[in-house]
Amino acid sequence: MKVDGVSYRAIWREPNAAYVVVVDQTLLPHRFETRRLENVADAIDAIKRMVVRGAPLIGVTGAYGYAMALHEDASDDNLAAAFAALNAARPTAVNLRWALEIVRAEVAPFPVAERAAAAYAVADRLHAEDIETNGTMASHGAQLIREIWEAKGRSGPVNILTHCNTGWIACVDWGTALGVVYRAHDNEIPVHVWVDETRPRNQGASLTTWELGSHGVPHTLIADNAGGHLMQHGEVDICLVGADRVTADGDACNKIGTYLKALAARDNNVPFYVVMPSSTIDWRVHDGVKEIEIEERASDEVTHITGVAGDGTLVKVRLTPKGTRAANPAFDVTPARLLTGLITERGVAHASREGLLALFPERA
Repeated sequence: MKVDGVSYRAIWREPNAAYVVVVDQTLLPHRFETRRLENVADAIDAIKRMVVRGAPLIGVTGAYGYAMALHEDASDDNLAAAFAALNAARPTAVNLRWALEIVRAEVAPFPVAERAAAAYAVADRLHAEDIETNGTMASHGAQLIREIWEAKGRSGPVNILTHCNTGWIACVDWGTALGVVYRAHDNEIPVHVWVDETRPRNQGASLTTWELGSHGVPHTLIADNAGGHLMQHGEVDICLVGADRVTADGDACNKIGTYLKALAARDNNVPFYVVMPSSTIDWRVHDGVKEIEIEERASDEVTHITGVAGDGTLVKVRLTPKGTRAANPAFDVTPARLLTGLITERGVAHASREGLLALFPERA
């Protein structure tokens, strides 16, 4: 995707470099800056502080972090220690563990002296595969958008409600749910996006609006609680969200607030799709509510907010009375029964074990 006419990806490695460069998402939308990650500690810090965020991007960043760790020390001890440290950086998004397991499995058989180069090669491959996977998912999802537009008699735009940020900065490029939007827009299907602000970190208000505006996609920012009202009045044609983990039975764990949107969509007969690569499926988990660990983040994300002051400086201000306690679960789980389908790189699956196995029979 382009920023001010210049093509960027959310993470990249210069040829033969030991470091990677990422877009610093903590500064968006007010400042666009990149940051160099030079070692595994940098990668862990970037994941924890959400300099990089979005399940697919976390996975690729973790893979590069693992390569950087082995660049420093490729011993068996560090092969295990670096895996544990990176895997603990954020517990909910399964893509991180998925990527680390691939790197570990492919690198472990190599002699110690060859492990770092092998790890960078694996990370580079995962980087390229993420772009290809997201582009394929975008095409599958855009077909659904076209069908809705045709059913409307090609009258007016397809109104899409999304939650959190699922665009190119949440992946290497394209994005998941927003990738579908970009593909439909680029295919000249008129779309309009209702953008949930996504409290408490406001990824919709800050990141999704920035992305859509940069790409020229019509959109309107709404308060998180406005989605149900819009659905009641027929102003939402489809809901598209991403996921940080999908169970083998089709439950979807995503940014906090997704479950409430799915309930409203079901009550108003609005189709509700999760867009995610197969790396987001955790085949070891079946009941998302009972089995998925939900990350609890710092309370000041709820009690405080960051924005631009009148003089253009970034400031953090308190919203609550001093000393207010706040809970901050970062994700919730939407049961499969509330989902219309799961859009993957292999096509659209029914949100169930049977539906997923129809697309991924090798997992049976």
